[in-house]
Amino acid sequence: MTSSVVEIRRRVARRRVAVIAGVLFAVLVVAVLSLSLGDYAISPADLWRTLWGGGDRAQSYVVFQVRAPRLAMALLTGLALGAAGALLQALLRNSLASPDLLGISAGSGMTAVFAILILGISGPLLAVAAFGGGILVAAFLLLAGRHRADGGYRLILAGVGVAFLCIAVTNYLMVKAQVELAQSALIWLTGSLASTPWWNVATVAIVISLTLPAVVAGARWLPLTQMGAPTAASLGVRASTVRVVVVVTAVMLTAVTCAFVGPIAFIALCAPAIARPLLGHGAIGVGTSAAVGAALLGAADLIAQFAIPGYSVPVGVVTGAIGAVFLLWVLATSKGRQL
Repeated sequence: MTSSVVEIRRRVARRRVAVIAGVLFAVLVVAVLSLSLGDYAISPADLWRTLWGGGDRAQSYVVFQVRAPRLAMALLTGLALGAAGALLQALLRNSLASPDLLGISAGSGMTAVFAILILGISGPLLAVAAFGGGILVAAFLLLAGRHRADGGYRLILAGVGVAFLCIAVTNYLMVKAQVELAQSALIWLTGSLASTPWWNVATVAIVISLTLPAVVAGARWLPLTQMGAPTAASLGVRASTVRVVVVVTAVMLTAVTCAFVGPIAFIALCAPAIARPLLGHGAIGVGTSAAVGAALLGAADLIAQFAIPGYSVPVGVVTGAIGAVFLLWVLATSKGRQL
């Protein structure tokens, strides 16, 4: 029996390593293409020399000041959304749980649009406003699902309702705003990685680093809470504490990305749904989901830039289309299984 358990663990470990290596290779391919392609094409050999300081001035400017910040923001945003989605889906035990469907993104977007159109706020304060809206929605959801056996479904239903309310308020603000301000807010609401400065990337990286201990703790505690609150309590883990930590962490990851690139749809929903089958054995796969999210958003940004020759679209348009196709595929292949 012991040898069987050891063999199973080895198989799981080998599969995990293979999956992570494959996802990281996909991220590497996306990164090389993102830094090479464009109006000023750079060959892989020239890109390698430029990254190590050997390129000419034009190549260095294009790589380090134009393309690298956009790529870094895409990877960090996808990583944050993938981790947030994995945490929420494991907490609620529902593959449809994500910041998009729970209304967290809509709450962050509503307060951010209010800050842009009414208060004239931009920059770091915009992140604070977005986080405030997300945390308000999260607090309401926690109250809606507290002390209920069906708390996960109650949270999802309440989140959908809150999302529609936030969208209604956002639309009202857009209608009443000046045309120029409304146009800039609309571009932000669509989700765009264009014209990303390095200080935005640094801010998102710092927030992700600060939330990393909570993400690791949530990934370790969630399997225990899935065995039931009494069992988790006997092992020294309080389910209520885990719920608060996971929700606040997911809100922080979602809000900071929403503040700088807008509400990017469906990455938080799709990345965990792709990572879990790859890992198998009922794994939560927070780290793998984060890596898949980075690869997905990086690839979506490539499509947004180069799918239509001579024309670039916001990346949120591409992720929305991918998410819609993904949901239809899940519906068509579920065959009556509970989602």
